[in-house]
Amino acid sequence: MSELHYKSATELISLLQAREVGARELLDHLLDRVERHNPALNAIIWQDTHRARAEADASDRRRAAGEETGLLEGLPVTVKESFDLTGSPTTWGVREYSGNIAATDSVLVAKYRGAGAVLFGKTNVPFMLADWQSFNDIYGTCNNPWDPTRTPGGSSGGSAAALAAGLTGLDAGSDIGASIRNPAHYCGVFGHKPTWGIISGRGQALPGDLAPTDIAVVGPLARSAEDLRLAVGILAGADGPAERGWRLDLPGPRQKDLRGYRVGILLSDPQAEVARSYQNAIAALARWLEVEGVTVEVGAKPDFPTGTAMEVYTMLLRAATSKRLSDEMIAQAGEDLAGLPADTFPYRRRMLESQTMLHRDWLRWNERRYELMAGWEAWFETYDLLLCPAASSPAFPHDQAGERHEREITVNGRVQPVVDQLFWAGYPCGYYLPSTVAPIGLAEGLPVGIQIVGRQYDDLTCLHMAALIEEGYYRFRPPPGY
Repeated sequence: MSELHYKSATELISLLQAREVGARELLDHLLDRVERHNPALNAIIWQDTHRARAEADASDRRRAAGEETGLLEGLPVTVKESFDLTGSPTTWGVREYSGNIAATDSVLVAKYRGAGAVLFGKTNVPFMLADWQSFNDIYGTCNNPWDPTRTPGGSSGGSAAALAAGLTGLDAGSDIGASIRNPAHYCGVFGHKPTWGIISGRGQALPGDLAPTDIAVVGPLARSAEDLRLAVGILAGADGPAERGWRLDLPGPRQKDLRGYRVGILLSDPQAEVARSYQNAIAALARWLEVEGVTVEVGAKPDFPTGTAMEVYTMLLRAATSKRLSDEMIAQAGEDLAGLPADTFPYRRRMLESQTMLHRDWLRWNERRYELMAGWEAWFETYDLLLCPAASSPAFPHDQAGERHEREITVNGRVQPVVDQLFWAGYPCGYYLPSTVAPIGLAEGLPVGIQIVGRQYDDLTCLHMAALIEEGYYRFRPPPGY
C-alpha cells in the first residue's frame, strides 16, 4: 500500500477492477493520508467520510455481485470547493456564503458520481476564485507540498496540492485565468482546460448565477494524461435543453505519433517575461521533441501582436467577472478610473475600464476577439500545437498583502507585476482554445509544466501530446516527504 496513493486514477481503477484492492480499502488508505498530511497543506477543507465509506462499501458489493460498474467505479475523488456537492458548503471562500449548503450536485459532480466515483471531499480556493494563491477567511491558506512557504497556485490550488501529495485519486477545477493550468504547473500535476462550452459548468456558481460565464470553463486535474483523457470523456457533452439538439463529436489527435507533429514553441514574451530556469526546462523539452522527430519552430506564433491579445483578453476577462461586483463597487471603479494617474500600469486601467464599460463597448471588444480567433485558426493550418509557459516562473512565495493587482514577483532579477502572468493564461483562454498542462521537470527545485495549446475542439490532440511527453520524457513525480 506504500505507493498506492501515487498511482494514476487509471492504474487505481485497474486495481479495483481486478479486485487487488477494494474501494473501501483504497478510500481508508487515502483518508489516513489526509489525516497525516493535510494539516500542513490545508488542501482538503471539507470531508464527508461517513457517506464516502458507505458509497465505497456499496461499490465493493456491486463489484462482488458482478453488477455493471462505471468507468470510475470505487475511485476516491475530490473536487474544488466551488462545485455544488449535496450537503457541502459552496462558498468560493466568501464568508457571506458560509451557510450556502448545496441541495443538489453540480453537473460535473453528478457525472463523476454517475461513473461510480466516491466523492469524499472538497479542496481549498482563493476568495472569489480570483487569485493564483489559495487562501480565504473561511478556510485559511493552502500550501504547496513542494515547499509550504510557496503558493500551490489558484484558484484550483487545493486540488493540485491534494493530487501532488497523494491525498486523492482525481479532482476537478475551473479556469478563467489559468485556474486549472496554473496550479498544475506549480504542483507538478496534469490539468486540462477544455474548449469553452464542451463541459457543463452548471452548479459551479454562487447562488443566483444561472448563465454561463464568458471564457470560464471547468475541467479535470490528475496525476497522468490518461486520467485527463478518461475524465474528459466522462464530463464532455451537452447538458440540459442542449441535450435535445446537439451531440459533441471531438476530432481525434491530429497525428498518430510524435514524428507527425509540427509545433511552435514560445520560451518567453515581452508581455510576461519567463524565468530563465523555466525557459531552460522548455528548451530541453524542445530538443527532445526534435530528436523524436517532431518539427519544432521556436518563436512560431500567430500573426498578431501578443500585446493586442493581452489587451483584448484582459478587457473581456474583467468584464466577465464584473457581474460579481455590487453597484457600489462599480460606482467606485468609475471614480477610481477618473482619478487614475496617466502612468498607471495597463492592467489596472483595463480592469477599471472593463468594469464600467457599456454593452456596446463589450460588443466591439468581442468583435476584436473574433478577429484574433481567425488568426489562431489560420496559424493552426500550419501547426498542430503551440507549446508555451503556463506562468512566468515556478511557484512564488506566499504574498497576501494588499490587492492582487498591487503584488509583485521577481523574474530574472527584475520586478514584475504578478498579474502580468495572466498573459500566459489568456493567450489561449480568451479565445476559447483548449490547453493541457503537463509536468516537464524541476526548475529551482520546484516543478514546472508545459502548456499545450490546440485549435478549438482539438482537446484530444492536446491530451495526446501530453501523453506522449509523459510516456517518453517526464512523468509525475511526488514531492519529497509525502
